[in-house]
Amino acid sequence: MNPKLLIVDDERGIVDMIQSYFQTQYDILTAYSGQEALKKVACKPDLILLDINMPGMDGLTVCQQIREHIACPILFLTARIESSDKIIGFQAGADDYIVKPFDLDELGARIAAHLRREQRRQNNSAARFFGELILDYSARTVTINNQNIPLSKREFEIVELLSLNAGQVFDRERIYELVWGLDGDGNSDTIMEHIRKIRAKFAVHTLHNYIETVWGCGYRWNA
Repeated sequence: MNPKLLIVDDERGIVDMIQSYFQTQYDILTAYSGQEALKKVACKPDLILLDINMPGMDGLTVCQQIREHIACPILFLTARIESSDKIIGFQAGADDYIVKPFDLDELGARIAAHLRREQRRQNNSAARFFGELILDYSARTVTINNQNIPLSKREFEIVELLSLNAGQVFDRERIYELVWGLDGDGNSDTIMEHIRKIRAKFAVHTLHNYIETVWGCGYRWNA
């Protein structure tokens, strides 16, 4: 069965172009407004291409409303983007940005890369035990001494990345790229703040420092 691709854009020409190009590779769902996109999400797409600048309900609003209920990659389509706007989009739950006009081959490569990443995540669905800490990658939960640790989507993805590669050092730019998307700007402050919050939540239940700072290099999972 082919993965489901939901294309959301108020410009029908763009939707038709993308649909024509990818219809042999994916099962295509289409929507031409934010409200229609909210309805099509019920079809459980594997990836969403979402235009930001739509009249009425824009892409940012759509992303914010659906992100807490779906985990699939969301790639924003936009005519132009500033770094500050990218950060707003990533905070809303986007995984990547595609700037119009775009090359269809590059778009295809990005879609395939995100789908592969999701498949790897699903393949790593078994729980892992790190002493008093238990990570369930399928349920996306973290418990310490049988106490659930509430993590945001990005916080969990940072923990997931580091724990699946225990002992490997990741610098802030690499973490940002892998967690926030292929166009990550390597915002060091964002990574530092997320890791600070994760550590604070862990520290309530354990003295063990699971995310270790390697000075001058980055961070690694300390199992």
